[in-house]
Amino acid sequence: MAAKSSKSRPKSKSRQSAKPYPEFPLTAHPSGRWCKKRRGNQYYFGPVDADGDSEAAWKAAVERYKREWPQILEFGTRPPEEAEDGCPIDALCNKFLNAKRHQVEAGELERSSFSDYHRTCGLLIQYLGCHRRVDDLRPDDFARLRSIFSKRWGIVTLKNEINRCRVVFKFASDQRLIDRPVYYGQSFNRPSAKALRKNRNEAGPRMFEADELRHILDAANPVMRAMTLLGINCGFGNTDVATLPQSAVDFESGWIDFPRPKTEIHRHIPLWPETIDALRKAIAQRPLAKDKADLDRCFLTVQGNRWVRIEPKQSDTTRFVKRDTVTEHFRKILLKLKINGRRGLGFYTLRHVFQTIGGEAKDPEAVAAIMGHVDTSMGAVYRERISDERLRDVVETVRCWLWPVLDADNDRK
Repeated sequence: MAAKSSKSRPKSKSRQSAKPYPEFPLTAHPSGRWCKKRRGNQYYFGPVDADGDSEAAWKAAVERYKREWPQILEFGTRPPEEAEDGCPIDALCNKFLNAKRHQVEAGELERSSFSDYHRTCGLLIQYLGCHRRVDDLRPDDFARLRSIFSKRWGIVTLKNEINRCRVVFKFASDQRLIDRPVYYGQSFNRPSAKALRKNRNEAGPRMFEADELRHILDAANPVMRAMTLLGINCGFGNTDVATLPQSAVDFESGWIDFPRPKTEIHRHIPLWPETIDALRKAIAQRPLAKDKADLDRCFLTVQGNRWVRIEPKQSDTTRFVKRDTVTEHFRKILLKLKINGRRGLGFYTLRHVFQTIGGEAKDPEAVAAIMGHVDTSMGAVYRERISDERLRDVVETVRCWLWPVLDADNDRK
């Protein structure tokens, strides 16, 4: 039997390569690379000895470790080695927000929409990583992002947030910041129409009945009464009443000519006598405007501001917040009358009321014209006007529903 060799085996590179200093975060692997292990996975950060210069090698390895390890800890993935050649998420968000800011300055985008995009970009940076390359994102990343969103918000907000995320990444593709479109996978799909209908059914109808509206009008102060009547009479929403100029109201003829701020669709709306009277009283007690741009507004807060406005955030002036005083005051009325038990009820519900009851006039084109809806049908291409009589029929249908005694009086006549 051959005797065993007395020569000792050579030590592996991992044993031969001592750490440069006691707190050095990496370990020398037998393959000759600096590494670190996490959850059973080995991550490598460069050679132990590069062209005979071990000091330069370990310094390069530890720099790469500091750059990549935070992402590995948080997301379980590492950025590509040539990250500087790609577009990181923070750079994409900066370019995207700059483009949107130019649209705000040109009057093409509302500040509230910019604020929403700003929040979305912050979420992408927070949950996907500041330095993560956009072209390194995988469907698993978006599945995890959607899971976070779904735990944080309801289904409608989830749908809107996913839409905004997709807008951001489409910008990256359109601007050629990445070489190929982002692949989301099926786990980042928007909620289905069925899921949205189910959510709406569970919430119940967003509707006030006539007796509830009469109680609201009786409990409201002169300003909120005028706003509420505009909501029922004209299908106005929060921004409509907050931006309505006095010059848009013809008190003598009893008509409002005012484009809808959201769509710029022109609206020509007949006013009820009750609405005209309430508007006169509200304007008579209107405070002085704080901003010259608001001198002609029908409604101003006690401080002289618009009832709905976008202003810089106190903690971060690059971001904007929406101040909706209409919603706040209307909610107080609902709480006082104890008719706020159903989910989703608010001032904007008045548009639902107008659409629902106004539809009883069986003139959908006239209802849409008052509501300021965009009509994409072929008929809208050829339709040049809707007669005043048709518009009056719609608003009178709503008025007689709100005050049935008016309908009875008309029948007796």
